[in-house]
Amino acid sequence: MFEVRNITKTYGSGRTQVTALDDVSFTLDRGRLLAVLGPSGSGKTTLVSIIAGLLQPTSGEIVIGGQPVHLRSAAEAARFRRKEVGLVFQDHHLVPYLTARDNLLLVPHLSGRVSRADRDRADGLLADFGLAERATHKPGVLSGGERQRVAIARALMNVPEIMLVDEPTASLDTERGLQVVELLKQQIHERGMTCIMVTHDPRMAEHADEELRLLDGRVVV
Repeated sequence: MFEVRNITKTYGSGRTQVTALDDVSFTLDRGRLLAVLGPSGSGKTTLVSIIAGLLQPTSGEIVIGGQPVHLRSAAEAARFRRKEVGLVFQDHHLVPYLTARDNLLLVPHLSGRVSRADRDRADGLLADFGLAERATHKPGVLSGGERQRVAIARALMNVPEIMLVDEPTASLDTERGLQVVELLKQQIHERGMTCIMVTHDPRMAEHADEELRLLDGRVVV
């Protein structure tokens, strides 16, 4: 069980105080894909950043498997992200001079050593995402949809418990965007992970298991 309990995030104080999130709560079961919807400025990215440990909430709790994760130190939060979280950003952040395969292998490389099992896993993920024939290509010659699929595959390299995906289809047309969301959903279900996907597009959210709508930092029922 993944739980967000009464999360509030404010910036500043007094007259200049801005509330980015206001008493946000929800639960999400393992193996489910949650789409977080809302207009720009509604608090979607702030919520994902708090879950990832990149920001601390002003109040409230993030509880995963019964264990609070929001009180971790910066070093503990970094280890949590490295071992248990797969992050996918709107701008895929692929290393431009590395091939698709080497972008995936960067994950175990940063942890110390790349094994044969790591190479097999990278090739298996690229195959799962229909990229086997593009494994030796660099990002500059990949399409937008292919680059986003490489980014998702890279996020899966460390076998995360949680996937946090921020606007994965913003730069894609509808057809390619739906392909990316369906592939992501398939991987989540097959691997039994928990996934939170931020999107501004209701068409993409329709393919999630659940929806959460934010407006001005509050959950809209």
